[in-house]
Amino acid sequence: MKFRTLSLRTKLILSFLIIIIIGGLLSLILGSRLVRDTIISEAQTKVKHDLASARMVFNEKLNDIKEIINLTAAREGIQEDIKYNRWDILFKKLNRVREEHGLDILNLTDHRGRVVIRTRNPEIIDDDQSQDEIVKRALENEIVASPQIITREELLKEGNDLADQAYMEFIPTPKAAIRSETRETSGMMLKAASSIIDVNNTFLGALYGGILLDRNYEIVDRVKEIVYKGEKYKGRDKGTATIFQHDLRISTNVKNEKNERAIGTRVSKEVNNAVLKEGNAWIDRAFVVNDWYITAYEPIRNVDDKIIGILYVGMLEKPYIDTTVRVMLTFILMASLCVVLLLVILNFSTTRIINPLQRMVVATQNIAKGDLSHEVNVNSKDEIGLLAGSFNKMTANLKVANDKLIEWGKTLEKKVEERTRELTKMHAQLIQSEKLASLGKLSASIAHEINNPLGGILIYSHLLLEDTDKNSPHYENLQKIVKETTRCKDIVKRLLEFARPKESEKLLVDINEIVEKSLSIMESQALFQNLRVKKIFASQLPKMVADSAQLQQVFMNIILNAAEAMNGNGVLTLSTSLSEEGTHIEVKFADTGPGIEEEDKKRLFEPFFSTKEVGKGTGLGLAISYSIIQKHQGTIKVKSEVGKGSTFTVKLPVTEERKHE
Repeated sequence: MKFRTLSLRTKLILSFLIIIIIGGLLSLILGSRLVRDTIISEAQTKVKHDLASARMVFNEKLNDIKEIINLTAAREGIQEDIKYNRWDILFKKLNRVREEHGLDILNLTDHRGRVVIRTRNPEIIDDDQSQDEIVKRALENEIVASPQIITREELLKEGNDLADQAYMEFIPTPKAAIRSETRETSGMMLKAASSIIDVNNTFLGALYGGILLDRNYEIVDRVKEIVYKGEKYKGRDKGTATIFQHDLRISTNVKNEKNERAIGTRVSKEVNNAVLKEGNAWIDRAFVVNDWYITAYEPIRNVDDKIIGILYVGMLEKPYIDTTVRVMLTFILMASLCVVLLLVILNFSTTRIINPLQRMVVATQNIAKGDLSHEVNVNSKDEIGLLAGSFNKMTANLKVANDKLIEWGKTLEKKVEERTRELTKMHAQLIQSEKLASLGKLSASIAHEINNPLGGILIYSHLLLEDTDKNSPHYENLQKIVKETTRCKDIVKRLLEFARPKESEKLLVDINEIVEKSLSIMESQALFQNLRVKKIFASQLPKMVADSAQLQQVFMNIILNAAEAMNGNGVLTLSTSLSEEGTHIEVKFADTGPGIEEEDKKRLFEPFFSTKEVGKGTGLGLAISYSIIQKHQGTIKVKSEVGKGSTFTVKLPVTEERKHE
């Protein structure tokens, strides 16, 4: 049986059609995976930042409790009541503090740790709390705050209502790990304690208090409000937050099938192993109660660094899956239309190509028969017409063309590499800018929310201070309130500087004068008493257009960081120089401190990242400095070696154009 030979036109159309179909299928498969991975990856990056925000809210609540306990313990009136055994007055004062600040418990012990006042249940006293890890540290003259598991026995001392609030029956949960228990009777509490010492340094006792987290939705709802702003998808909350006691949900806004909070359900076995057993953070998709979420979990640890629970945030996975499906359906539709259009164009194009080729076939058959004088005669003026006239010249020119092609390929490869490096650099800058913009919005929101209440507190505190006699026992407490509120206002001011930096006022400035002025301001601080400063300033540096106040802010921040890194004892070297091209001025700050870890260097200019102890830094200094230098079209880089010190280099362009407002 003979098969009919396919024409060239058919072969071309079939060949292109096969290529288009195979290419389309491969593009569809790879594109689908790429789109899905990209969308899910972006979602995981977002949920990671959401977890950091949740941790901030959680720690903020814990610090609020710590501050309440500390300030209450430091009140002179409380100390005087203890010394003179005014227990009825003391009970009323402490009970009023507990009710005003919404504490679940607020108790006072003597110097041995035995309870002398229990504000929630005054009938139960004289029990020993000295073995409680948080109270124990307070009895050792520490101020401590931490999450803690409270047994049912201790909760019953405070009242049956707290014990009932903590009691939970386990609800069967798909994919949860097997547990022999069927209920939880203990509770998780944010707890703080402080020692009470009078002006004569006499130890009087310890004050401790806290808030029970079981069925308390303040923190999780606050996280949901700040991070997800109540967004919904098809009637369901898009974002959720949960606090787990071990693997049990005790506070959550995840809803079950009855649209109720899924209290009593448990975390999946996979997350249980990763977070509770191995102590790692978990950022991946996970099955939460009755649906799949893109989640982030991290362990909650008590004062002894033991894992007692999990902090969780998550977003519904379905919106991202639906987005992927919509993108791929659009891609398939467009690809199908393109295939149809290509087939029409291909049929038209092959007709114009095949007809001249058929005439060339006749001519070559005549040459094959021995008619060497026969020439290929094609009247077409396109490439096929030129083919007949160029055939004899092709061989001679082939080597030259090949050599040129190789050289062109090398040039193209070099240009591609250069362009790739430029795009990589631009991409990194874009990511950093997006981070600063996103966190700037969050900072502005937080600062706006708390700025007005702080202003009110500061004004009324000043008025009370003016109306209070200096010999009054309340005068010192009011001074502390004014001082701490002023400190909060300064922090809010820095947040606003980061979120909405003021417009630059650029004039011609001398960079050496700015560095010298920055150093002279900082040298008056006690931290610089044992610090040796070396100055290597280049003479005759050109003046440049810049905002001297903003540059001074950057330089003072770097100098202060260097002094703190060296703990006030070491060598700080400041140097200025002009770049070899004469286009930039370089200012270097080198210290002999402990250096910076490699993983910390990558995050050094991220807002709210700080290697300092909690309470000693906001993590905004270098982020603001980075933003200021960027606005001056400059760069700020750091080189550091652990154990040998760090060098920050600020590079600013030289320009003589004066900015006119």
